[in-house]
Amino acid sequence: MSDVTVPVAAGGRNTWEMTLGEFLDTAVARSPDKLCLEMSGQKFTYAQLWRKALQTAGMFQAMGVGKGDRVCLFLPNCPEYLFCWFGLSALGAISVPVNTAYKRDETAYILNDAGATALVAHESLLAVAQQAALLAPNVQHRLVAGDDPPFRSGVPGWAGFAEALSKSDVLAARPEVSPRDISMLVYTSGTTGNPKGVMVTHQMYVAAGQGFAHWTQATPEDRFFTCLPYYHANIQYYSTMGSLAAGATLVVVDRFSASRFWDQVRGARATVVNFIGMMMPVLAKQPESPADRQNSVRLFYGSPAASPEFLDAFQERFGTEIIVGFGMTETCYGTIERIGQPRRPRSSGQARQHPDPGFINNVRLSHPETGVPVGLNTVGEITIKNPAVMPGYWRSEEQTLMALRDGWLYTGDLGWMDEDGFLYFVDRKKDIIRRRGENISSQEVENVIKRLPDVLDCAVLAVPSELGEDEVKVYVLPRSGATVKPEDVVHWCAEHLAYFKVPRYVEMRDDLPRTPSLRVRKDLLRQEREDLIEGCFDREAAGIRLR
Repeated sequence: MSDVTVPVAAGGRNTWEMTLGEFLDTAVARSPDKLCLEMSGQKFTYAQLWRKALQTAGMFQAMGVGKGDRVCLFLPNCPEYLFCWFGLSALGAISVPVNTAYKRDETAYILNDAGATALVAHESLLAVAQQAALLAPNVQHRLVAGDDPPFRSGVPGWAGFAEALSKSDVLAARPEVSPRDISMLVYTSGTTGNPKGVMVTHQMYVAAGQGFAHWTQATPEDRFFTCLPYYHANIQYYSTMGSLAAGATLVVVDRFSASRFWDQVRGARATVVNFIGMMMPVLAKQPESPADRQNSVRLFYGSPAASPEFLDAFQERFGTEIIVGFGMTETCYGTIERIGQPRRPRSSGQARQHPDPGFINNVRLSHPETGVPVGLNTVGEITIKNPAVMPGYWRSEEQTLMALRDGWLYTGDLGWMDEDGFLYFVDRKKDIIRRRGENISSQEVENVIKRLPDVLDCAVLAVPSELGEDEVKVYVLPRSGATVKPEDVVHWCAEHLAYFKVPRYVEMRDDLPRTPSLRVRKDLLRQEREDLIEGCFDREAAGIRLR
């Protein structure tokens, strides 16, 4: 099992009831000279990282940023991200990550919704940041982080981050901060409407780190590797906090690249790697190489659950174990597989547990309309209750009341649970398709289509039919250089699915819009045009009969 020591919180609190400042104090005291972070060609020990963060806190305090103030971080993966996140947390202020793909209006929306008083942007994003800041009159302080040489003040209204930091002292006296205070507003990807700001507390991050180190059986000798962006909760909860909790080393690269991935992993001497969304299927469809097994990775962790055939083939090819789980920004405690535990096909494992037995995590299935718990082997909405559930959505009482009821988080996801407590994800509630009196899981259809060798990704959604019910449409993204015919998709589905699940409409694509976690933005697909079937391949019009 893990060698992780769970620190004891002060004042009779539970072990996970700590501020990030207390957590980092403990990590530094345990191993101040241990290598903590490798990123952007720079290395920091635990003591060096924490000192940089406290110096950043002093910089912000001198600007007038205080407890409860929001600071937006419009940055790619860089050490300044951690300086700001941990430094602002020491002040009791709140970090607000912004997706680096956002344009002016999207960025301005976050600035205004969060009521940010300051903005830290990278020089590569400065043009967008300038435009967005003009639409956000509440932003009083603007800082630019640069690479080499460090950006210096030269843009009206903007100061250089490195220059300001060099003139700042380490935070002398820390304000009183509670474990239940907000550390970060993480805006969800907004698959319906504008993004929502999930309020993530200090103790949610601490519990996440303690839990992840426990689940992965991590030790100080581990080297965590991630290529996920820092505006995504996964890298915050698991890679960063998990590595800190284990006293391990975290290696962060700028972004995911299938062609560079394994060279980066080898260069990092990585032992634990996180994945999300399409990363594993994309890696699996890369040409095989004699060097595939030449890596030090002992464990891959991520979501969603895939077929056992795919997971087994991936493990065999790359010589690493995989565990999958179910989680979300609103709580990092969903379900997870156990290392060495026999895999149950398509399962996301059992309820995650904290190393402290006093931390209780309950996962159940509830009726999608009434909220009443349903029995085993029955599809219902996945609901979760534990001490690491968010307190709510920022400035959105209505959405908070919909998501949080009687202490339970209603996830909006459908699944079922077997007799042993293993969870099986079915689909998002809003992505269930009703056709000819039958309920169709869009994910089930997508999983089948993704098994086509030349298909890289796809998205299934409902479109109106002449009968007033739903018809099934699929957007198909072929592998680079491959050709996939719509008829091939239909015949493949007919071979592996009941006739009523087979898509009627097929649209071939060169790309698909995505969230930060690489999920397909179905909301944007629905908004592309008024008539979603115009110009699409129609199997009925093509004369393909299924029965």
